[in-house]
Amino acid sequence: MDFRPTEEQELLRRTVREFAETEIGPHVMEWDEAQQFPMELLSKLASLGLTGITYPEEFGGAGMSTVEYCICIEELARVCPAIALSVAAHNGLCTAHISMFGNDAQKQQYLPRLVRGEVLGAWGLTEAGAGSDAAGMRTTAVRQGNCWVLNGSKAFITHGRVGGVMVVIAITDRAKGHRGISAFIVEHGTPGMSAGKKENKLGMRASDTSEVVFENCRIPVAHLLGEEGQGFINTLQVLDSGRIGIAALSVGLAQGAYEAARSYAKERRQFGQPIASFQAIQWKLADNATRIEAARWLTYRAAYLKDRGARTTKESSIAKLFASEIAVKAADDGVQIHGGYGFVKDYPAEKYFRDVKLLTIGEGTSEIQRLVIARQLLGQ
Repeated sequence: MDFRPTEEQELLRRTVREFAETEIGPHVMEWDEAQQFPMELLSKLASLGLTGITYPEEFGGAGMSTVEYCICIEELARVCPAIALSVAAHNGLCTAHISMFGNDAQKQQYLPRLVRGEVLGAWGLTEAGAGSDAAGMRTTAVRQGNCWVLNGSKAFITHGRVGGVMVVIAITDRAKGHRGISAFIVEHGTPGMSAGKKENKLGMRASDTSEVVFENCRIPVAHLLGEEGQGFINTLQVLDSGRIGIAALSVGLAQGAYEAARSYAKERRQFGQPIASFQAIQWKLADNATRIEAARWLTYRAAYLKDRGARTTKESSIAKLFASEIAVKAADDGVQIHGGYGFVKDYPAEKYFRDVKLLTIGEGTSEIQRLVIARQLLGQ
């Protein structure tokens, strides 16, 4: 096995890192305080291909591999996890669902707008009463002539207020259980669709999150995404891919928190010497560097398998579980190494610490990842 990145991948990493440090870095706390996605950044992300990373050039995409997608998300998250989250949600959920299961007409209509960054994509699965138990959702879609009529609400939706296109998962036949769930494409601005409560979050504040409400929202029959009754099964397939992105985000956040702590440890002096000379600090840095490398290669393995068309349910969950949990540890140690300065907003450790916890919750909690992995191991 050759673990060496190609010259093109090395160049990609340098390019995205420079972009993140130059275009995003100076505004991280400004956007965090504003608690909204900076729409002025969208065209800049698009110019670098970051709004359509893995999608074909025929739709305006960058045509990169999943491994290269991980590199992009990782480098964005190293500087600002919230912006990386928005990019991952746009690429890995809404756009991915349409790309994977849309018909030719749907792809031609929506993919160019999404991958060129003309609009942000949103993806609606979670509800107030249906989180890990996605099959317990209450949002319905009823066929009426040439339309589907949506009623219900979705919670914790990334880009719920600012997205232009949303994929919505809804019940079309409750009697059929999992096989009575379907997916739909809904354009923002459709009558009967509205943004509800905007969430005031602990972290990831520059990534817009809100409720989305549907009240007799009528959409054309042609907006059914995939086959009727296959929405839940397709959603699981989308999540398999999406979890690779969250794993990469976790690696990037952990790397950023580790580097900030390492730099501070070299500069901060106590008892006449840099605190980096103390074994207690050295071991924290060594342990985090080791865990980050392990998480990175678990993530790249899942991406490598996806690029070869393999099913990655187990590998994606393993990568997401491990990477998100070691990122929590890296952020925690980062605050500890900074001491009192880790508790104030003048240093990046505080924001990494706030941002990181979402990673063990979003796109399947750590508990759900363990359940998925166990079922794969046991053949259930």
